[in-house]
Amino acid sequence: MKGSPPQGKKKPSILVRLLALLVTAALLFGAMILVVYRDRFNLDAARRWFDYHNLEITDTGQAVPFSHAGGEQLSFGYLNTGIVLASTTGARYYSFSGEEYAEEITTLEQPVLTTSRDTGVVYDAGGRELFVFRGGEMLFHLTLDHGGDLLSARVNDGGWLVVTAQETGYKGSVTVYDSSYTKEMIRINLSSTFVVDAALSPDNKTVAVVTMGQSGGSFHSQVRFYPINQKEPSAIVDLGNMAVLDLDYEAGRLWVLGENEVVIVPDKGGEVATYSMGRSYLKGCSFGGDGFAFLQLGRYRSGPANQAVVIGPDGTVTAAMELTTSVLQGDANGRYCALLTSDNLYLYTPDLTPYSTLEGTQNARHVALAPSGAAVLASSQEAWMYLPG
Repeated sequence: MKGSPPQGKKKPSILVRLLALLVTAALLFGAMILVVYRDRFNLDAARRWFDYHNLEITDTGQAVPFSHAGGEQLSFGYLNTGIVLASTTGARYYSFSGEEYAEEITTLEQPVLTTSRDTGVVYDAGGRELFVFRGGEMLFHLTLDHGGDLLSARVNDGGWLVVTAQETGYKGSVTVYDSSYTKEMIRINLSSTFVVDAALSPDNKTVAVVTMGQSGGSFHSQVRFYPINQKEPSAIVDLGNMAVLDLDYEAGRLWVLGENEVVIVPDKGGEVATYSMGRSYLKGCSFGGDGFAFLQLGRYRSGPANQAVVIGPDGTVTAAMELTTSVLQGDANGRYCALLTSDNLYLYTPDLTPYSTLEGTQNARHVALAPSGAAVLASSQEAWMYLPG
């Protein structure tokens, strides 16, 4: 006896299928519109609203200023949870409205501040004290043993920390900590060449170590890329007689700042990209932008900057403009860059198209950008947020 054929599933009606097709098409069209017109819709403005909706904002887009501890050699950094301050009197961590999250009062002869997306590090260059801030608290305090001197310290967006120091018995030591700061992932001790600086890859897998040695009576620098799980470099790139001033590790490349050039080094080794400043003098540089460096250059060694330049990952100039007003400070983060003058704050996109201008900056002398285009402004006594309209 033959069995009955299985009953097939009932097909959806033409109306239901048509409705599903229209919804899918609308979603695709909406996504395309958001991509094409994302600047016009200003999605970052919505992001700023969510991040800072609790702040009291004036008609000019500025939050009510709050008093900070101040001190000599001030520097400020933006975190997604607040503002970090470093000075000769120590380190402070504030909310955007001025609530003091953490304070470390100590003498820092040469205070240095470095930040990532949500972590800030304050250390005494040439000294022994280091503090790490994140999530509204001070998470880690490092004090080197006697005979040790801190050279640099940096955190990546994952919160991992790399510390470069001179320690007894070595010409340089590099230590990488995980984001809990309870475990040393690798320690590299070098005795044949001096260690200058180090930076950690965004994926926590590679640490780039800058060294300086002597050959033929002259100094030369190298970048050595060490996988975290081994103490032998996987690649070594020669930098010539370059004196390294700053580093940034991003998307498989190490950005290296020198006195008269920017070098972009692939972490697998191979050919480097170079931007030469020519006869211009470096007045300021930020590696905080996504895939670009933002430089301020001047004609004379002692004069102000007269040009702003954006450098792409291939070492070419992607945007440039002449400056007619003296710049106090520049910064870059995410898709934005900023120039602060004595009277105004100017925000730009990476092609140096004007994004927002704040006229009247209440004697601000410092600026630190957020990835959304918001800015921390600070004077010697107060700090506050600026939210572009």
